[in-house]
Amino acid sequence: MLEVHQFPCLSDNYGFLLHDSASQETACIDTPDAEAYLREAASRGWQITQIWNTHWHPDHAGGNAAIKAATGCTVVAPEIDAPRIEAIDRTVTQDDTVRLGDFTAHVIDVGGHTHGHIAYHVPEASLAFVGDALFALGCGRMFEGTAPQFWASLSRLKALPPETLLYCAHEYTASNARFALHADPDNRELAVYADEIAARRDKDQPTVPTKLERELATNPFLRADDPALQARWGGGDTITTFAALRSAKDSF
Repeated sequence: MLEVHQFPCLSDNYGFLLHDSASQETACIDTPDAEAYLREAASRGWQITQIWNTHWHPDHAGGNAAIKAATGCTVVAPEIDAPRIEAIDRTVTQDDTVRLGDFTAHVIDVGGHTHGHIAYHVPEASLAFVGDALFALGCGRMFEGTAPQFWASLSRLKALPPETLLYCAHEYTASNARFALHADPDNRELAVYADEIAARRDKDQPTVPTKLERELATNPFLRADDPALQARWGGGDTITTFAALRSAKDSF
């Protein structure tokens, strides 16, 4: 059995510990705050054995060295981003796999936010850790990549089974919902989703994870190939629509 322990850290990050009860192995998904990860693992009696980085940004890989020093864990990181990540033992890229006990995670290239950003998909558990590539009702800023690259990355995530739970790395959903309603005002399912998000945040409850099936119907960045959104934002072209949406969100 795989267990995901999710906890807030830094200002708006989520930390994730992935634990396999059979092997007693535990993986950190990114390392925004080493002290928080070590504390949360200890509170559950879990021994950290691995770190799986999604990309190089300090709020995702900044705790690698400290956690490795404390636990002796193995660090897995994206090949392209590796020169800017500390304490790496193994680099991975599209179609590689990593294991936690008997569970296999498949590496997906989701470059765009950074050139080498990757996601980890565990099909047996119907979950994926997507870092800053995809958020509930949003996607990451396009700091390093291009619109065609980022759309290709999101298309790989769109192709996962619809029941997949997406573990996004930040609590950005309320802000994303406001832009999504602006981008796609006639989407009734989005309106219902936005109301649910507002209610959860009013109670200080997390909106992560989110289910891919719902994001496919409501997330404007995953719907850049939808004719209605193209008519509003891109004149019939998917890449142009995606780029227009990303640019509009940057200044929203």
